[in-house]
Amino acid sequence: MQLIYAAASPFARKVRVLAAETGLLDRIELLDTAVMPTTLNERVNALNPLGKIPVLLTDDDEALYDSRVICEYLDTLHAGAKLLPSGAARWQVLRLAALADGLMDAALLARYERGVRPAELQWAAWLDGQLGKVQRSLAELERQVERLQGPLDLGQIGVACALGYLDFRFADLDWRAAYPGLAAFQQTFAQRPSMQASAPV
Repeated sequence: MQLIYAAASPFARKVRVLAAETGLLDRIELLDTAVMPTTLNERVNALNPLGKIPVLLTDDDEALYDSRVICEYLDTLHAGAKLLPSGAARWQVLRLAALADGLMDAALLARYERGVRPAELQWAAWLDGQLGKVQRSLAELERQVERLQGPLDLGQIGVACALGYLDFRFADLDWRAAYPGLAAFQQTFAQRPSMQASAPV
């Protein structure tokens, strides 16, 4: 298998962490690339018409995207405990994972607005709207922080990668001061070898 990814992408990091935690990383060739909203990446576009990463090329030469689909696919390939459980617990994990994905989406859009769009074209109200989504997501995750305990699952991985992205790109938010439960979770989770090996650069 091949994973087309960018080291700074929290979505790609989520896939890499899951692959490491399930013992699948050695079966995946990592192909680092760059994708920006204003720059065409023809290889990525040929595999994913949305032009987004990550993209997983399976052993059957099928391109899978986005990160949610890739994670679910990889979770079927290992013999260990599933990171997407069955039964009622599945919906709780998927909801947590969706909230983490939404946080990452909003943070990426805010990053593009602040770091990519020319200053004279930036829209402060729109940026504030994205950062508002980030703060509401953090508040909800803090409220549900007890769900981040227990056996490893995709929700925990997604939240850890989202928080790691905030540390990487939005140090000025100082989210730990306002959300101590999340801060404690992240401090512990970030020590996992899978997180250490996939830290954004």
